[in-house]
Amino acid sequence: MTSPQPRYPWLTPTLHHLRKLPAWALLSLVMNGLLFFTLLVMLQRGSRSTDPMLASATAVAADARSQPEAMFTPRLGNRQVLNYDQWVGLLKTEAAAAARAGLPHQAILLGDSLTLWFPPELLPGRRSWLNQAISGEQSLGLLNRLTLLDQNTPELVFIMVGINDLIWGSPAPDLVNNLGAAVKYLRSTHPQARIVVQSILPHGGATATWEGRDRLANLSPQEIVAVNGQIRQVATAAGATYLDLYPLFVNGEGYLRSDLTTDGLHLNHNGYLVWRTALALVSEADYPGP
Repeated sequence: MTSPQPRYPWLTPTLHHLRKLPAWALLSLVMNGLLFFTLLVMLQRGSRSTDPMLASATAVAADARSQPEAMFTPRLGNRQVLNYDQWVGLLKTEAAAAARAGLPHQAILLGDSLTLWFPPELLPGRRSWLNQAISGEQSLGLLNRLTLLDQNTPELVFIMVGINDLIWGSPAPDLVNNLGAAVKYLRSTHPQARIVVQSILPHGGATATWEGRDRLANLSPQEIVAVNGQIRQVATAAGATYLDLYPLFVNGEGYLRSDLTTDGLHLNHNGYLVWRTALALVSEADYPGP
């Protein structure tokens, strides 16, 4: 008498191999199967859910599919814009965290939006960089918040500020005096650090597309050159190094080179590469050792 054939012959090899598996492996297979089955049930139930958020998302997706792609505009969520005091509070927190961490070979950047948007990946290596810039910053604001850095131990401090003073009509002597006072304060609180005051950069003039280009038009190249000369004098007298970036960025007419800017005021990637080269030379020259 012949033995009955298995109802599902294709299962025989599989069952044969399963018998050889240890108990823990069989249990794992069973549990994974149960999890997969549970996931399918949850997905099926979710498709029939009356949750308002899910229903809203489903409606938006359906609406998007029913419209031509060009007609669908993604909706931005709520965005928070920090005011000046909130920015100062944020920088205070960052400075305190850096001080507690005792980061080695600290270098601090102080300034306005030009400094704020310096790409971190372009900053010279072998140092711990702390960017303490605020968009729209002017010299008096920078001077008043230097106390945030009292507990830090920088080896280098780079300052670039002044273009916003000039754009918004602050007297040039006030700008120069504020920078001199800032250098003196940093020299007293961080005697071990080298303070580097950088020149004000040129702007794009009539070719600028920045929203405040009308104000830029009232600021001549000759005025920037004259103020930079005063900044050099006050920085040197206060014991700081003056880093003249102006010649690296100016064209033959005295304006910001178009290949280095996004809008006639702010820098593009190439502009930051030029700036990085200057920072790297100073950074390496002052590096304490291997």
